[in-house]
Amino acid sequence: MAQKRDYYEVLGVGKSATDDELKKAYRKLAKQYHPDANPDNKEEAEKKFKEINEAYETLSDPQKRKMYDQFGPDGPTGFNGSSGGGYYSGGFDGFSDFSDLGDIFSSFFGGGFG
Repeated sequence: MAQKRDYYEVLGVGKSATDDELKKAYRKLAKQYHPDANPDNKEEAEKKFKEINEAYETLSDPQKRKMYDQFGPDGPTGFNGSSGGGYYSGGFDGFSDFSDLGDIFSSFFGGGFG
């Protein structure tokens, strides 16, 4: 899997960029690389436009930005046995079969849940 570029680099801002600086950089680049504005190179513009949107979506959200600053462009690894390609968004795969919990509780409390 190809490593993602640093989102700050994508937007052309520093790590201490304010929300206004992020928005200004995003708008400038989104306008420049919008596929409709690049009819001669639409495919490449679309890739760049998606990358810009992804970078802005992450850096403009305070929680996502904090995670990004902590774990970098590839996100945390080691969750769920995968190396992740972004932020951890998986469930608890090892805990997916709790269908018998109702039986456990009913044996202690006499049922009647629901």
